[in-house]
Amino acid sequence: MTKRRKSSTRRKTQASSGLVPIIITLAILAIGIFGVIKGLAYRGDQIRQAAIDSSIAAQDEEAKKKQAFIDSIAPYAQTLHAQYQVLPSITIAQAILESNWGTSRLAADYKNLFGVKGTDPANSQVLETQEYTNGSWQTVKARFRVYPSFDASLLDHAQLLAQGTSWNPNQYQHVLQAGNYQDAAQALQTDGYATDPAYAQKIINIVEKYRLTRYDR
Repeated sequence: MTKRRKSSTRRKTQASSGLVPIIITLAILAIGIFGVIKGLAYRGDQIRQAAIDSSIAAQDEEAKKKQAFIDSIAPYAQTLHAQYQVLPSITIAQAILESNWGTSRLAADYKNLFGVKGTDPANSQVLETQEYTNGSWQTVKARFRVYPSFDASLLDHAQLLAQGTSWNPNQYQHVLQAGNYQDAAQALQTDGYATDPAYAQKIINIVEKYRLTRYDR
């Protein structure tokens, strides 16, 4: 009986000894898998952070470009205000809206910031534009003035509002008489500056978003 018990004990010891390498191997594999998963998670975090950083950098660059455009026209808009009484905030907001921050073809190629129409073939260019007619937007061709510089476009805009049109010299007097940008924006629409039914609100939104009233002081 004693011999049999010893033999059984040896078999159990051998079996236990055989399990040790397997357990160690499994532990090593588990550690390795955990390391891979952790590494993938870390890599994923890096990719997500890089995407966030890239987006922030793109936004910062876009904000810089927009501010640069404002800086390029604000001083002259303020100078013109002293002579023609058009609020700089309104001038700047209109330029932003009409020219898409100076990037539209009309602005980039022909320095026309405000979509001012022209009649003289020697000093104008025919381009497609969107007009709100009979309750819907339609693509039409129109002749637009060509300017040598943004300053020339700003001056013509101020003179148009101050002197009106050939058929109505007082057409934009409500814009000049407005005491704030909200009233001036509404006057632009009431006085027929643009066909867009949401024009006044778009101007107001731009003034407020980019704090353009600081240029009115």
